Amino acid sequence: MSRFDNVYEFDNNLDGNGLAIGVVMSRFNLPVCEGLLSSCIAELKRLGVADEDMAIATCPGALEIPLILQSMAQSGRFDALVALGAVIRGDTYHFEVVSNDACRAIMELQLHTGVPIANGILTCDTDEQAEVRMQPKGADCAQAAVEMANLQKALAQ
Repeated sequence: MSRFDNVYEFDNNLDGNGLAIGVVMSRFNLPVCEGLLSSCIAELKRLGVADEDMAIATCPGALEIPLILQSMAQSGRFDALVALGAVIRGDTYHFEVVSNDACRAIMELQLHTGVPIANGILTCDTDEQAEVRMQPKGADCAQAAVEMANLQKALAQ
């Protein structure tokens, strides 16, 4: 249904059937990252993405995520990707460097490759904030990946 007469509007499509989704998870702050991952995978399954159409790669930290995403995007195997990680503020400037550079690299990568990437790298002040956000953010990223993959397919037709 369109909001405007005679104007085509693309639907929000959360049907994951037939979609291939790759997930890259950082192992730094592992309990939070595992929470993100379990929520993301559960939501992908709920949306209809088959187990055999999902792949998970892990890497040491948030700054390594973009390289693995790049390899996955260039493989041509995936309709969308998800980046999962947790950067928790410490006492140094390192938090800003990691947060900003990982986010920038993910944005540049999806624009360069045309493969949608849902950014689920949490940037929190405390462990407690990360623990509260991990479940909803993992599910949100699954939904964003499926929706964007379907929108990209619709735009290509």
